[in-house]
Amino acid sequence: MSRSTVLVADDNPENLTVLAELLCGPYQVLAANSGARALELALQQPAPDLILLDIMMPAMSGYEVLERLRASPLTRDVPVIFVTAMNGAEDEQRGLALGAVDYITKPLQPAIVLARVRTHLELKRARDLLRRDNAALESEITRRMRENQVAQDVTIRALARLAETRDNETGNHILRTQEYVLALARRAAALPRFAGELDAHTIELIAKSAPLHDIGKVGIPDQILLKPGKLTAEEWAVMKTHARLGAAAIDRAVDDTHEPVPFLAYAREIALHHHERWDGSGYPDGLAGDAIPLSARLMALADVFDALISRRVYKPPMPFAQVREVMAQERGRHFDPQLLDCFLDDFETFCDIARRYSDERELAEAAG
Repeated sequence: MSRSTVLVADDNPENLTVLAELLCGPYQVLAANSGARALELALQQPAPDLILLDIMMPAMSGYEVLERLRASPLTRDVPVIFVTAMNGAEDEQRGLALGAVDYITKPLQPAIVLARVRTHLELKRARDLLRRDNAALESEITRRMRENQVAQDVTIRALARLAETRDNETGNHILRTQEYVLALARRAAALPRFAGELDAHTIELIAKSAPLHDIGKVGIPDQILLKPGKLTAEEWAVMKTHARLGAAAIDRAVDDTHEPVPFLAYAREIALHHHERWDGSGYPDGLAGDAIPLSARLMALADVFDALISRRVYKPPMPFAQVREVMAQERGRHFDPQLLDCFLDDFETFCDIARRYSDERELAEAAG
């Protein structure tokens, strides 16, 4: 292990010589005969491990040197011991208050100086080791959290795509609707009505949950889910059960974790309630107004917009301009009026998202 470096600052040549001779055996010693020179040496890299600093120096006192050391990120953590003939209690208190780790009075006693220096160097090594260990631990935690995040996102996408393999929707549907929800939530967060509920973390969780909105469709029989024509009343009743099936599947996943998973709480709200309508005419529970969870109201807009611009076996894609008109007519009926206003005020953003994650053939028709 390399020797520790001790910087000694004193305007008295005799004091510098005494301290240098005392310390040069076990340590590498740097000597400064002024406050300015002490700062110059301290700011060189690597910084000294410990500084012995006289207080009574011309031009720049030890107090001022210490203040400047503490102000620099390069030297703020270097321990400083005041070595001075000022032996009053007030002097010592001032030095310690400024951030000195110790206070040694002259005339110097070699054994005391060596013991204090050794103690504070050991403490610094321990602090440095702890800091490195903490940094390594934080880095490892960050890496594992990132890995868990990626695994979680991949799992969500895989589950969502599993549902879509049994449906007539394309894989880009989940990407588009997730981006719609994210953009709409961020815009709504600027309004006082939604600001308290839509902080950045909540928006992230809601957007993460959005791809699971139709997970319940895995439980719908193929003859109903893939039927090219209009569903009968009985078939439509079965189709509507996908909302409860999705919520039930998420409930089971939550039970298996044995602890709360915040994004799954939003996923459940969205799966269960994104077909509710503002006027209470939706399903499965006929919720109305603010009784519909905000996450589901956001998803409702995203899902309907994407359904209208997309090709289905039972309909062609609808042009953006016509979609805007159709959705505007549902203000206060299907959609939360303020959320719809946010959507329509920034309509081109949602069209841009649709283009970015487009299914090429559909885009040509929708944009036409």
